[in-house]
Amino acid sequence: MNERLPSTQMALKLLSKSGCSGKVIAHCQVVSALAVQIAKACKEKGLNVDVKLVQVGALLHDIGRSKTHGVDHVIRGAEIARSLNLPESVVSIIERHAGGGITVHEAIRLGWPNKSYLPQTLEEKIVTYTDKLVEGLRRVQIERTIKKLSRELGDAHPSIKRVKKLHKEFSSLIGNFDVNSRAA
Repeated sequence: MNERLPSTQMALKLLSKSGCSGKVIAHCQVVSALAVQIAKACKEKGLNVDVKLVQVGALLHDIGRSKTHGVDHVIRGAEIARSLNLPESVVSIIERHAGGGITVHEAIRLGWPNKSYLPQTLEEKIVTYTDKLVEGLRRVQIERTIKKLSRELGDAHPSIKRVKKLHKEFSSLIGNFDVNSRAA
């Protein structure tokens, strides 16, 4: 499955060549390191997860930030990834990591292509969830992210419910994962 995946070094070069700032690249590296830890924890629990895909997908998840810092960075990122002939599994991770995912209805309201941007595969969910555990370069507890989303989007925004659902799913899969308990 991962035979066409770029190496870690190539993924970092792609971020740089696409115009991502050093700050964005560093964020992607922190997300990737934590995502790999979560993927390995899932694997230890007997789940079938492609750790290399998680690593590379997490490195490239914010490639669209080379063009915009709006929520549509996921759309721009997917366009960039497709132009680089990256595997569709990587494109899907990039496209589906915003918030807790974006429904078809929400996508249409945003003027995006008419499809779901909700994470489906375990690898997509790991990167989406991990991105919510990293603020800039710092690992944070999920409660902090939920409070921040509530302030920005309003308490009733469906994205908050989806982030909570992801947290509950990973808590049941691998237990309470202390984002600060393991080395970066």
